[in-house]
Amino acid sequence: MWPDPWVMAVAVPAVIFAGVSKGGFGSGAAFAAAPILALAIDPRMAVGLMLPLLMLIDVFTLRSFWKQWHGPSALALCLGSLPGIGLAIWLFQVANADTFRLLIGAIAIAFVIYQLARSRGWLKIPDRPYDPVAGGIAGAVAGFTSFISHAGGPPVAAFLLAQGMGKTTYQATSVIVFWAINLLKFIPYAALGIFTRETIVLDLWLAPAAILGAWLGVKAHHVVPERPFFALTYVLLLLTGGKLIWDALT
Repeated sequence: MWPDPWVMAVAVPAVIFAGVSKGGFGSGAAFAAAPILALAIDPRMAVGLMLPLLMLIDVFTLRSFWKQWHGPSALALCLGSLPGIGLAIWLFQVANADTFRLLIGAIAIAFVIYQLARSRGWLKIPDRPYDPVAGGIAGAVAGFTSFISHAGGPPVAAFLLAQGMGKTTYQATSVIVFWAINLLKFIPYAALGIFTRETIVLDLWLAPAAILGAWLGVKAHHVVPERPFFALTYVLLLLTGGKLIWDALT
């Protein structure tokens, strides 16, 4: 079965971008692939298409950070994600495609605002010791936004960075948390019919792009500055988020 050329033209660079983000710059920008894909296909199909590819990328990134995570934080976030995933499952059963265009677009723009506020010092995350209740709340938000658009990064980052974690511990904890959340999402996605024959075929076609992106990300980590990479990410998210919101409302 040959995929639609227009879909592939959008999907290949989006998936490579996700791989580069996860492989070289942390997972925060990887979710940009879902809003980009939602411009070309049904947004629910877009998140279903991306999940197996993100899980494939997780396999490559997890090995580099094995057992370097903060176990209690990872556990609190993963357990907390369950009610968030449950709420998102209910929403998937009652909402239409335009609702998800609106949600994904809003999450994309909110992500950019959050990152800019942090980088400019407008939003400061106060230091606080490990708190399992705070971890559970952050996990619930991450579970919901991750299920809707693979965008669970900000609440997880806020919880982990407040503990003053080192770079490696923070990255390793983020990697294991989203690896686990992606596993938790897989069965509900299948039960809801988010995976289709078309998405499975597309995933097979796009698997090499995901692996290539992860490999390029590892290489780019040492030679490409973070600032231009994330600047490009924010521009893409603002454009795609705005277009999705426009499409949903009109």
